[in-house]
Amino acid sequence: MLLRTEKSIPSSEITPKEVYESFKMTRRRVLSGLGAVGAAAATAGLPQLALGETPLKFVTTNYSVPDRATTPESKAKSYNNFYEFGEQKDDPAKNAHTLKTNPWSVKIEGLVKTPLTLDLDKLASLRPMEQRVYRFRCVEAWSMVIPWDGYPLAELIKFANPLPSAKFVQFISLADSKTEELPSGIAWPYSEGLRMDEAMNPLTLLTFGSYGQTLANQQGAPIRVIIPWKYGFKSAKSIVKIRFVDKMPHTTWNDLNSEEYGFYSNVNPSVDHPRWSQAHERLLNTTGNSLFVKSVPTLPFNGYANEVASMYAGMDLKRFY
Repeated sequence: MLLRTEKSIPSSEITPKEVYESFKMTRRRVLSGLGAVGAAAATAGLPQLALGETPLKFVTTNYSVPDRATTPESKAKSYNNFYEFGEQKDDPAKNAHTLKTNPWSVKIEGLVKTPLTLDLDKLASLRPMEQRVYRFRCVEAWSMVIPWDGYPLAELIKFANPLPSAKFVQFISLADSKTEELPSGIAWPYSEGLRMDEAMNPLTLLTFGSYGQTLANQQGAPIRVIIPWKYGFKSAKSIVKIRFVDKMPHTTWNDLNSEEYGFYSNVNPSVDHPRWSQAHERLLNTTGNSLFVKSVPTLPFNGYANEVASMYAGMDLKRFY
């Protein structure tokens, strides 16, 4: 993949003023609730990653999507699936201000030499962050192109030192009925998982930000994973536990409906969802809610076949969907 750099930002990608003003009002409400002393502490002594959309230091790498424009930031942060904050696409942006990301820690447990708990600052500083522009494909047949900020999950796995018996990695998301809506009919907390080789693949990103800022709450702040060759629901949000196990872990959507949401969920244009085709996708790369979005062919493994297809050699991808 070729490195793409842009010195100027197209007007179509600039966050609309009303969106930015709404964000500032939300942030002011949060800080005002802390009082003057608390607000000062929040901006000085406490982990800055927990405060919301603050700038990140990162290096630009050679991951880009040269054939598609980057999705405007305002679209990527206002059109989200995050059922813990509502089932409509605009619900998370409206409701996720209740998510408390300070303090935050992640437990690493299961088949590891020494279980441990790492706070957000330790996790964020474990390795240098990169900004990678990835295709992001939803199982609902829409897609975006988003610059994500983080480092390979493999680096954390090496640090965690799992036992040889660990074959899968399970991610557990926050489930807090005091700050989240947690719709009925779903066994919370949200769970997702990867085979160990998938988790160790260089493309799998432990993600702390997007567009050069820490993750917005509605994007799964303060820490999530991004697996660009799989449908988006595989990329667990607001992670509080990473568990190493020897058997395929249960995962939320697969438990709910295994006929529609397989454990692997690799992007595959030849395997349709039972209720719609996956051969094409709606590319959401404009602002607003226009119905006239561009439809483009879906690429095997979301365009990352060269990097990941070898992991599935010999597997029937219609059976292991």
